Amino acid sequence: MTNLAQANLASTNNMASKKLKLPDFRQTKVKKGTQRNQHTRTRDDHATETTEDYVEAIAEITDNAGVCRGVDLARHFEVSNVTVNKTINRLQRDGYAITEPYGPVSLTAKGRKLAAECRRRHKIVYQFLLALGVDEQTARVDSEGIEHHVSPSTLSLMENFASKR
Repeated sequence: MTNLAQANLASTNNMASKKLKLPDFRQTKVKKGTQRNQHTRTRDDHATETTEDYVEAIAEITDNAGVCRGVDLARHFEVSNVTVNKTINRLQRDGYAITEPYGPVSLTAKGRKLAAECRRRHKIVYQFLLALGVDEQTARVDSEGIEHHVSPSTLSLMENFASKR
């Protein structure tokens, strides 16, 4: 074993032997409207991300190609057909999409409404990031994640800021 390998091993063993003392947040009393509720909102936002991403993608693919199939979504999201099928089944169950086995996927009125709202939020966040001076590629990637977590009041401020630039 080389000296460098021995030093790395000793360092790793030393770090492993030290226990990191983290606060136990379960014991912390939290007032209504504070940190715990903020985390709940974030978890709720995460739960809707997939639905929003899929309805937005279905609308985009349909607009560009005239029809959207499961294979198009699998290619778009770089996931398996099984993952797409499970998600489409959830979209159908929740009233956002309709499809038949081996048939194209289309959005219901509810799905089209959600897709339009997602596109709107996405565009506002993207324009806001550009107004801040973020480069186009980074703004495109970042806006995809941020759009799901922005409150209506923050989105309104972003829109106002971007429109003045």
